[in-house]
Amino acid sequence: MSITEHKITVNSLEWFYREAEPVGRTDLLPVVLLHGIVSQSYSWRHILPALASQGTRAIAPDWIGYGFSATPEKRDFAYSPDAFITALTGFIQALELEKFSLVVQGFLGSVGLQYALRNPDKIANLAILNAPISPAAKLPWKIKQMGLPLAGEMMTQDPLLVDRTLEGGSRYRIEDKDLDVYRRPYLKSSAPGRGLLATIRNIRLDSAMSEISSGFKAWDKPILIQWGMIDPWLPIDIAETFVNSVPKAELVKLNNVGHYPQEHYHETILQDLLPFVRVAESH
Repeated sequence: MSITEHKITVNSLEWFYREAEPVGRTDLLPVVLLHGIVSQSYSWRHILPALASQGTRAIAPDWIGYGFSATPEKRDFAYSPDAFITALTGFIQALELEKFSLVVQGFLGSVGLQYALRNPDKIANLAILNAPISPAAKLPWKIKQMGLPLAGEMMTQDPLLVDRTLEGGSRYRIEDKDLDVYRRPYLKSSAPGRGLLATIRNIRLDSAMSEISSGFKAWDKPILIQWGMIDPWLPIDIAETFVNSVPKAELVKLNNVGHYPQEHYHETILQDLLPFVRVAESH
């Protein structure tokens, strides 16, 4: 199953996305996978083909400002949750996705969850991998300092920031050939660094957490939470608090796994994720 790369312009913003198409006709709903901060859709490179091989169409976009999507100046794009949600809504419409499974990870995962709460009719079910999902979740110092005046401006222009954040969060080495892909946008232009800076300054995690913790209390669709237990930034109690307050949530603890589970532990993730998103369209 090969992954194809695409670009689509929606409301004057160019999205880059990776896709794995199932062979033959399928009645399974598609899956949309959203990456976290400093990452990109490349992080789903092992997950996409596995989904396609079970007959599920799998789509992973680079968020606006990240990877190979457009990196607009902040006067043209606010890099706030509302701006990301509006852009994502346009992207989903442009791809004509009526209903799908949503998989989110990392500190932009909260934005995906806010999208789900505001568009519940679009979501068949939800999978959450190490994302902020309770009021106890805070931006770690490692990421927070990228938004500081002066220091943040310098840090976010250093392409090695990508290596340090991805390896620091996952607690494992990432192959050079993979880091080359993650680093490339930062080497080509200063715009991704500025987008990262703006995201961190505008992520409004406290208000996102109150929307998420209250909104999901009434959520009636299945939620699968897969949690790396050695995440240096988001401890397991964040996931446990969430699971205890949500009707249909299941928590799977992943030992020896950090903040970016899909980076090194795709096989472990797929054991539960593949059957979970195998949702047939209801006719």
